[in-house]
Amino acid sequence: MTSVDAAATAAVALEDVYAGYGGRAVLHGVTATVHAGTVTALVGANGSGKSTLLAVMASTLAPTAGRVRRGAARRPALVVQRSAVSDALPVTVRETVEMGRWAERGPWQRLTRGDRAVVEACMDRLAVADLARRVLGDLSGGQRQRVLLAQGLAQGADLLLLDEPATGLDADSRERITAVLAEERARGVAVVHATHSAREAAHADRVLRMEDGRLAELSTIADQALFTADDL
Repeated sequence: MTSVDAAATAAVALEDVYAGYGGRAVLHGVTATVHAGTVTALVGANGSGKSTLLAVMASTLAPTAGRVRRGAARRPALVVQRSAVSDALPVTVRETVEMGRWAERGPWQRLTRGDRAVVEACMDRLAVADLARRVLGDLSGGQRQRVLLAQGLAQGADLLLLDEPATGLDADSRERITAVLAEERARGVAVVHATHSAREAAHADRVLRMEDGRLAELSTIADQALFTADDL
């Protein structure tokens, strides 16, 4: 796929979408299109609806009204924040990344040689191969987030969704994650990541702002009130 073809292809399109939890509305009439081969930064205050929007795009939350259309048959890959994964889970780094192949094989199915090659490549890209036998809960925050991103990459999805993947991480981890997202964009993957970082948003092709469950596109990241003081 050329960059022109990728840019013209909608990975996901939302039309007047409403969604929420337990009868509480969070998203209000959201309309947006995310194209293949692009990186979109999703910004806004805590509680503005960023995580809910990602969940709708990922098909883990059904909208209460409106329409969601996807341009590919593959299920989107959602990379959660490291704090969303319990420290008590007795899984190793390799096992965690292998779970990414479940989208292709199904849970607990034997992996093929090709699956194992994908897992190894994803761990190498995020520099966690040397941690393969470590238990996930014993890792630092930066290490764990890189493992979760490796799991997301292992799914081979055409739409990669990330909920604040670099928040609170060290500079090396942030730079590696930014580089991997740029590589995915070059492969034609559509990337959407929620962020509070002006630095991260500056690398995106588009910046979308969530405010009280509604969406607006920013032409620049000059509105510094959107970002944390550490990232200005």
